[in-house]
Amino acid sequence: MPSATKASRRYTYADYLKWPGDERWELIDGQAYNMIPSPSTVHQKIVGRFYARLERLLSGTPCEPFVAPTDVVLSEYDVVQPDVLVVCEQARVTEANIQGPPEVIVEVLSTHSALRDKREKKALYERFGVKEYLIVDPLGGYVERYYLGEDGTYGKPEIFGPQDTLPLKAIQGIEVPLREIFETVKPVGKR
Repeated sequence: MPSATKASRRYTYADYLKWPGDERWELIDGQAYNMIPSPSTVHQKIVGRFYARLERLLSGTPCEPFVAPTDVVLSEYDVVQPDVLVVCEQARVTEANIQGPPEVIVEVLSTHSALRDKREKKALYERFGVKEYLIVDPLGGYVERYYLGEDGTYGKPEIFGPQDTLPLKAIQGIEVPLREIFETVKPVGKR
């Protein structure tokens, strides 16, 4: 099995499909990244809440949320399993995976993958045209939003706190109350 840090060759999706099914891997530019250790319970709670809110909010729209582990095949050398993603072009959804960039990707930071989420994955998602990339920091209690500009780059992120409502730019009319994601108490006097 390839090592996430010592891969001496460039792996393809065909290679990836031959690896043991009980292991989770991602490919970024042909480099294999092992997805262990498993995420923390806090990480998984946030992933579950984000997915559940999106599933409810997107009901009746052409957009559909998915949760990891769902393979997103961006190229022969790039296969990722974002924590949560939204696809609005149903032609991209196959029985086996998602073909091409989703409209929205959500990655919840964990200790072992935070740097990769903020560096390699951000660059990858930008390069393949993911319209909106959300990085959720469960310890800091905030969300960084990157949105693909007219020039094809993300630019500086917008930052949302646990009391903010996050309006998705890639899917008009969808707003996620972050207090529901972080399970914070609603401020007195707010409804």
